[in-house]
Amino acid sequence: MSDFSARDIIATLRAGDTPPRDALAWFAQGLADGAVSDAQAGAFAMAVCLNGLSDEGRVALTLAMRDSGQVLDWDLDGPVLDKHSTGGVGDCVSLLLAPALAACGAFVPMISGRGLGHTGGTLDKLEAIPGVNVNLDAAQFHDVVAGAGCAIVSATGDIAPADKRLYAIRDVTATVESLDLITASILSKKLAGGLEGLVLDVKVGSGAFMKDMTAARALAEALTQTANAAGCRTSALISDMNQPLAPSLGNALEVSEVMAVLTAGNTDAPLSQISAALGGVLLAGAGLAADADAGAEQIVQAIRSGHAAERFGKMIAAMGGPVQFVENHARFLPEATVIREVATPKAGTVRAIDGEALGRVVVALGGGRAVESDVVDPAVGLSRVLRLGDAVAKGQPLAVIHAARPDQADRAEAAVRAAFNVGDRALKAPSLIHARVS
Repeated sequence: MSDFSARDIIATLRAGDTPPRDALAWFAQGLADGAVSDAQAGAFAMAVCLNGLSDEGRVALTLAMRDSGQVLDWDLDGPVLDKHSTGGVGDCVSLLLAPALAACGAFVPMISGRGLGHTGGTLDKLEAIPGVNVNLDAAQFHDVVAGAGCAIVSATGDIAPADKRLYAIRDVTATVESLDLITASILSKKLAGGLEGLVLDVKVGSGAFMKDMTAARALAEALTQTANAAGCRTSALISDMNQPLAPSLGNALEVSEVMAVLTAGNTDAPLSQISAALGGVLLAGAGLAADADAGAEQIVQAIRSGHAAERFGKMIAAMGGPVQFVENHARFLPEATVIREVATPKAGTVRAIDGEALGRVVVALGGGRAVESDVVDPAVGLSRVLRLGDAVAKGQPLAVIHAARPDQADRAEAAVRAAFNVGDRALKAPSLIHARVS
């Protein structure tokens, strides 16, 4: 008989104390194998949400949830690295950064997710490419990473099953916002990937879940402190999400933006700049670059030389996609049947953009999920989205809508126009990176 009980653990949390490490390990295993009931899981989540955990308790819960399932082990001739974003709009960095890191000598086994709320999901973007299979088993995952240097896949049921169970409970008990539970959820899955180094892109602004710097910094510090204490070398950047990162939102449209960077070597785009900054931190920490600036330059050169595009093509082909995707990507990506410009009613300067509102436009068009069972239309979204500080003439497009039906485009047009604030005074665009946390 176990020395622990869910009731005692919940009572300890309710009193404002943190249960011992082995008690949290027992509870996580109970989440994974069903020994802990839904009611007990909900009470646990609420107690943590209200009273929090100590730093040591947060690390213990993260490791316990990691160890509730399979922890991958890699035997490769280079460092195993990864990146995680807290979510934003037009954020297709993973599709660019993973092959660029692979071109620089790293191996990137990226376990990603689908769209959440107003933010897009990396797996949904990849699945806009015909034939791509993101549901690989462990052996297939290993083979793609070893051969292409990178793979972006869905978590199997064996990866952090305690987190999968607890997340579903949190979603229906209003406990998603707990800093401790967010940290344990993100890191348990990432650490189960057998990583040697991790960089976190914590988004802040109108298009992010974290709307202000105080909340973003608190999350960045919790994530980095916990991951490093758990034995994975981790740093974070706090980056701006007061406007879409790429000028397109929507699955196929964002893949097209990535391909434009990879094939044209456009390293001046914000998408390239944040990828270089994140990659530079990883390469330096893994000993593949002298420092973060040198690492960033290596990422830039991997993109400019076409080596990153080559790695991307290998990954897509190995995951079931077209062999000639890099060379003929426009031919393979789906296109919407209704394409409409959204004209600005007056001249001026773009002074504010409601990124969350634009993300919700894409969801309403069918490019995301209102509920988990929704089917995603990979072709819909927005393109040619203006940026903060852009000067705009009356009648000039703020963005271009890609919709399946005219009535969807009608509704999207009003919402897009309302998401932009065009004024008379000039505006200096915000910095792309606000802070570094290590």
